[in-house]
Amino acid sequence: GAQQAPAPLTISENKTGENVVLALPTYRAGREDVIFQESPEALARYLAQDAVAVPGLVAHVATRSPEALRWAARHSGLVQRQGSLRWREVEVLGASHPQEFAEFVRVFHIFRQAREERVADLERRRAPLAGLTPLELLAYASLYAFEHIVPAQLEVSEVDSERDTSLQVRWDAIEALVAWKLATSDARDFRLDDAVIGRSLRMHLMPFLLPSPQEPPRRDLYAAFSASVEAQAELNEFDSRSADAFSYDDDIRFVLRGTVLEIEEVDPEAKWHWRLGEEKRRRLHGYWLYRGMQAFAESPELVARINPANFDANALAMSKAMAAWLCLHEVYGVEAQIDAGGGIQVDVFNALMSIELMTAFYNSDFLLPFHDAMKQCGHPWPALGMLALSGFAQGENRMPVTWSDKAVKIARIAPWTATRERPQGHPRAAETILDFWTSDWEVLAARLRAGEAGLRPRLQELPILKLGRHLFQLPWMQALQDNRVAAINNLRRLGARRAGVGKETRRIEQRLGDLFSSRGFKVLAGHVLPVSQEEGAQAEEIDLLCARDGCLLVLEVKSTYVRRSMKDAWLHRTTTLRKAGTQLRRKVGAVRARLASDTELQRALDLAEDATPAVIGWIVDTSIECDRERFDGFLKIALEELLVALRDERHLLRGLSGLLRGEEPQPDPLYPQGFSAPGFIEVVESGAVWAGTA
Repeated sequence: GAQQAPAPLTISENKTGENVVLALPTYRAGREDVIFQESPEALARYLAQDAVAVPGLVAHVATRSPEALRWAARHSGLVQRQGSLRWREVEVLGASHPQEFAEFVRVFHIFRQAREERVADLERRRAPLAGLTPLELLAYASLYAFEHIVPAQLEVSEVDSERDTSLQVRWDAIEALVAWKLATSDARDFRLDDAVIGRSLRMHLMPFLLPSPQEPPRRDLYAAFSASVEAQAELNEFDSRSADAFSYDDDIRFVLRGTVLEIEEVDPEAKWHWRLGEEKRRRLHGYWLYRGMQAFAESPELVARINPANFDANALAMSKAMAAWLCLHEVYGVEAQIDAGGGIQVDVFNALMSIELMTAFYNSDFLLPFHDAMKQCGHPWPALGMLALSGFAQGENRMPVTWSDKAVKIARIAPWTATRERPQGHPRAAETILDFWTSDWEVLAARLRAGEAGLRPRLQELPILKLGRHLFQLPWMQALQDNRVAAINNLRRLGARRAGVGKETRRIEQRLGDLFSSRGFKVLAGHVLPVSQEEGAQAEEIDLLCARDGCLLVLEVKSTYVRRSMKDAWLHRTTTLRKAGTQLRRKVGAVRARLASDTELQRALDLAEDATPAVIGWIVDTSIECDRERFDGFLKIALEELLVALRDERHLLRGLSGLLRGEEPQPDPLYPQGFSAPGFIEVVESGAVWAGTA
C-alpha cells in the first residue's frame, strides 16, 4: 500500500536538470505547476507508481494545471492500472472537477470495460488448457505453428511487412500463453523422464501426426488452444494498438463521441515514420549479412570448418554468425569472451555460430522436408507424420518438439568448438554455449508464481528450454527467428546487469572514436573538462570529441537493446534520450567555454588557437527508436548510421532481395569529391545514408 513519504520528497528533474523538491504538507506556491507544465514527465513518473504517496498533490495540480495532469495521467500508463492508488486519486476528479476531468475519466472507464471483456474471453477460452503441463502446451503450440506460421513463412520469399506483423502477433500470443502456463504450473510438471515425456506426447501430439482408432487426437484441446491464441492476440493488440497508443502515441487523439471512442490522427505522417524505422532495421539486417558473408569468405580458417556435405547451408550459417559478431563487436562493444556469471567465460563467436548452425539444421532437416511433404499431403498433420516417420527410420528425432539429455546435446555440439589444439572440440565450452542460450523453465516458473519482479526472457532470446534434466527446442521457432537480435537482447536486455557491461559501454565509445580517427579526425574519448571552483559547476565527461577541418563534434553515446513496442520507445524517448539532450546542451556549452582559454585542449584537438571551430552536438544511440528526432535541439542518430557513413557503405543498405540473389552491390559513394568533415556532417544531418529507404 501507499506510504506517506517524509518531507521533503525528490520527485524528478526539471528541464534545467536540477532536482525538484516538494515540501510536505504544503507546497511552494506556483512552483509545482511550472514544474509540471515544463516537465510533465515528472508527474507521469509519480503516477506510474504506488509505493510513495504525496497527499493532496494530484488535487492541487488538477486545480492549477489540469492539462498537465491529464497529459501525465495518460502517459503514466494508468489506463492499464485502474486498480492502482494513483488512479483513484485521479478518478475522483471526475466528480470534483467535472469540466476538466469528467469526460477524461469516462474514457478511462471505457478502456477498462473493453479490456475486462477481452480478459474474460481469454480466460474462458483457455480454461480447457488448465490441466496441461508446460510440455503438453508446447505440443499444441507446435501443431498450431506448423499450421498457421510456418507455411506462411515458407511460401513467400520476399519481405512482406504486413504478413510479418500478422505472424509476429500470433508468435507473441503463443509466448504469452506459455508465460500463463508457467505461472500456473506445479513444480511436479518439471520432473520429466523419458517415460513421462513419451506418455505426454503419445496423448497430445502423436495422434495428430499418426492417427489411430485407439488414441484419437484431442481436437477439443487443439481447438481450445487455437481459440486461446486468437483471444490472446486480440488482448495483445488491444493493449498495444489501443491502450498503449492512448498512453504513448502523441500522434493520435482518442475522442469520445457518445459512448464510442474514435481515433483521430494528429500527425498523419507518424505511422510512415514508424514504418520507416522498421524498413531501416531490415536494411541494416542486410548490411550486416553482407559484411558477414565478406568476412567469412576472407577467412580460410572458417571456410575449413565447414562440412562439405552441407557446405551452402553451413556457409550461410557461418556468415550470419559473423554478421552478428561484427555487429556485437563494433556497435555494442562486445569482446571475444564474455563473463556469463559464476566465473564462466563464453566464446561469443562460437555461441553465435552454434545457434546459427542449429537454425540451419532445423531449416534443412525440418522445415524444408515439411514443405515437401505438405505438397504431397496438403495438410500439416500428415506432413508432420511423414517427417516423424522418416526420423524414426534414421534413428533421429523429427518431431515438432525435440528434446535430449544435456550430456547428449553437449556431445553433439562439442565439435563446433574445435580448435587446432582440440580438434574434437571442448565439452566444457559446449556446455557454456548451451547455458548461454538456455532458459530454465522450472526456475522461471517459480519466479512467475511468486510474482517476483524482473525481466521475463522471450522465447527467441533463450530458445533452448530446460525442463528437468532435458533440453527442449522448437524447430519452427529456431528455424525462423533472428539470432542476431536474440543475441543483442540476450546481452543488453536480459544481461544488462552483467559485470562486463560497463567495460562494453566504454569500448563502444572507443571503437567509434577509432573509426573517426581512421577518417583523419583528432579524437578524445572520455575526456573530462576540469572546471574551476569559480565556474560553479561539476566537471563534465565528454564521451567523444572529434575534430577535423575546423569542425568539432561533441557526441553523447547511449547503448541499449532492440525494442519492439511503442511503450518502450516512448519511455526511451522521455527518459534516456531526453536526459541525453539535457546533458549534451550542458556539455556543448562547457566545451565552447573551455576552448576559448584552454590551449592544451586546442592542441589535443589540433585546433588553431585563433580559430573558432563549428561545434556540433549529436546524440548517438545503439537503438533505432526515435531516429533523427531532436532532443533539446540536438539530433539523435543511430550508431549504425554513423558507422555506415564513416565507412562509406551506403550501397550495402540496398536490401536483402539482391543479396539473396547473389547480386554484388554497386558502390554509391557518399563523398564523390573526397571525404571532409563538413561533407560528413552534411551527409549525417541530411540523412543521405538512408536515401532511397522510403
